[in-house]
Amino acid sequence: MERRSFLKVMAAGATIVAVNPSLIRGTLRADDGRLYTAYEKAQIVDSSGVPIKASALEKEVTYIFNYPFASTPSLIVNLPEATQQEVALKSEAGEDYVWKSGVGKERTIVAYSAICAHQLTHPTPNDSFIKYVPKATPTMAYTKSGIIVCSSHLSAYDAQAGAKVLGGAATQPLAAVILEVAADDTIWAVGVLGSDKFQDYFKAFKPEFKEFYGGVAQAKQLVSISAKTVKLTEYSKEIIQY
Repeated sequence: MERRSFLKVMAAGATIVAVNPSLIRGTLRADDGRLYTAYEKAQIVDSSGVPIKASALEKEVTYIFNYPFASTPSLIVNLPEATQQEVALKSEAGEDYVWKSGVGKERTIVAYSAICAHQLTHPTPNDSFIKYVPKATPTMAYTKSGIIVCSSHLSAYDAQAGAKVLGGAATQPLAAVILEVAADDTIWAVGVLGSDKFQDYFKAFKPEFKEFYGGVAQAKQLVSISAKTVKLTEYSKEIIQY
């Protein structure tokens, strides 16, 4: 291939990445500083496998789905108000990135990794110390509610602003799960934005993976096609919130 033709192909590919990062896999550092990893595209479905519509998500309810791996829990919440836009964030390693906004008709739907950035606290079928706390529910973690709280050490994250840290021991935001809402109102998870804790998580919870997923190999399998999603109250037997 001639150099001129090669450069044309490369330029076209770069344009595709910028417009639709769900078309590729791998870590990206875009011109605006985003730190993004594309994974398998997975549709958000209920426990019966029926696609969940964005308009059907109840307001201020924590839903749980595993993504991008079979064992990595994520939370999705339909917030009461539109999120902030173009939020500048920083990982604990000093990497700058930008969280664009929530999705859906009113930009109220957000999704984040449910693995706490402090000490990896996360929901399990037995219990959960991390959840979105509705605006009308008090919390010891911060002066106001309508935020994500990990009650293990009272780390507080701003659900409306890319899960940036509001208080507590956490030193970086929760990684954001990037969602796309299709024309038919269905919801798709396509990647992860920010610094995730997946590798630390895989090293720390091997006994748990054997109990709930059959082993480490099964726990590390990528989610594809669909991700079953349930309310946190259905996912965990006990929910602890301070």
